[in-house]
Amino acid sequence: MKNSKTMLSILACSILLLSATFSFAENLVVKGSTTVLPIAQKVAEAYMKENPETKISISGGGSGNGMKAIIDGTTDIGNASRFIKDKEVKLAMEKGVYPVPFRVAYDCIVPVVHPSNKVGDLSLEKLKAIYTGEIKNWKEVGGPDRPVVVISRDTSSGTYEVWEKKVLKKARVFPGALLQASNGAVAQAVAKNKNAIGYIGVGYLNKDVKAVTVNGIEGSMATTLDGSFPVSRPLFMFTQGWPKGETVKFLNYVLHPAKGQKLVKEAGYVPLY
Repeated sequence: MKNSKTMLSILACSILLLSATFSFAENLVVKGSTTVLPIAQKVAEAYMKENPETKISISGGGSGNGMKAIIDGTTDIGNASRFIKDKEVKLAMEKGVYPVPFRVAYDCIVPVVHPSNKVGDLSLEKLKAIYTGEIKNWKEVGGPDRPVVVISRDTSSGTYEVWEKKVLKKARVFPGALLQASNGAVAQAVAKNKNAIGYIGVGYLNKDVKAVTVNGIEGSMATTLDGSFPVSRPLFMFTQGWPKGETVKFLNYVLHPAKGQKLVKEAGYVPLY
């Protein structure tokens, strides 16, 4: 009988310990910008290795979708490659939501062409003329006698909004432009088309596309930090109100100079420090 009571006590303690373990396990949901996506994925992987009780699910969809998810309360963190818009602030206030921004990295948006294209530099004015349809042939900018295929991001993209502001100066994109839903899709489309031009975050540059300098300036860590590259921007993670619990722990990890910020650099982006 004594042994039975002892076994029951041990079993009860085990159940309590097991319950305590599960009670501390947390799931984090991260949605939004495809530019911030590689950073979030890399940091989340490292964070879950150090905190195996935490599960983090990450999806893209664009900055607009990240902000919508924060306002709707369907994500813990909303990734955005641009700052929150006035209309999003208004909608959030109407719903009693107070989005809080955390700057997590810097990025520059680099024009890219097919590796076979000899064009290596374009001014902001020439880029605008290409994207508004004024320039239609590569020979007009020192390239081959071939039509320009314009590839752009869709309007829900923070990358598009920065490009629209800094390159197009609020002008409309050429109606014949081929729209893509992510940085990766733009890079892939340019890699497969000798006549194409696109623009992607610096973290998406690869050997299958050729980076083009802007006004003679290369998009790099140094030119992003000193502000000399004309199409640079900060990257954000937003929370619904001031973060708590696992969310604040994760954000602290992202911002840690020797942890998350090291991984930002490994992902091909520019760390804060």
